[in-house]
Amino acid sequence: MKAPKALLDRLEKIALELPSIGVSKLKLVVLLSQLGDFDSIEYAQALVVELPKLQKSNIELIAIGIGSKDSAERFCSYTGFPKQYLFADSEPIIHQELGLYPGLKIAGGPWLGLLLMCAGIGSPGTLKEVLRGYSGDRSAPQRLDSKMFELAGGNGFQRPFELATVRLRNMVEVLGAWSTYVKTDKYLTQRGGTYLLNQNNELIYEFKDKGILGFSETMATPLKFLENYLVN
Repeated sequence: MKAPKALLDRLEKIALELPSIGVSKLKLVVLLSQLGDFDSIEYAQALVVELPKLQKSNIELIAIGIGSKDSAERFCSYTGFPKQYLFADSEPIIHQELGLYPGLKIAGGPWLGLLLMCAGIGSPGTLKEVLRGYSGDRSAPQRLDSKMFELAGGNGFQRPFELATVRLRNMVEVLGAWSTYVKTDKYLTQRGGTYLLNQNNELIYEFKDKGILGFSETMATPLKFLENYLVN
């Protein structure tokens, strides 16, 4: 089926800055939440690991996040995400046009909405994913090279507290540069989405985030949906 018009219109504009997107066999378009959002950073880190495979497989990566030029610079510097593939919007207009989840909206404002979502309210799967970060996951890849984690559980998989440690590091990064990452708190709860398009701009995969720490339907291996399209 044809990709949403709002997405195609945005890609047409992006093509003026990134002409190669019209040549690639497939286009992976990632709608990130705020660039200071932990989900955005964690998703970017997962994408960076697979970037060589994406390039080898002729898959063009485009990410659109909520932020500014400064936040995009900091985001790319911290995560290693390629600057040329990241487009920062000050408002989540494309998110709204695509019907992505705005998050929990309550009278108490975005901060209270965010806190409640972190507690799993209006954010299905969040608590389960938080727990996975502490308990470990043998179906997920190893994230850190550390003797401490090796002694705690071994090698070759996500050990107990390993993902929680990665997330703590990300939190320290964001909180230490909060004013750079987050220019306004209005969009703290806005979630993102993922779209995979073929060369005919037909939508062959779509996922809309339903809550915090839910940027993929397979969080242990966030890019599992690409496995049939990647060249090893």
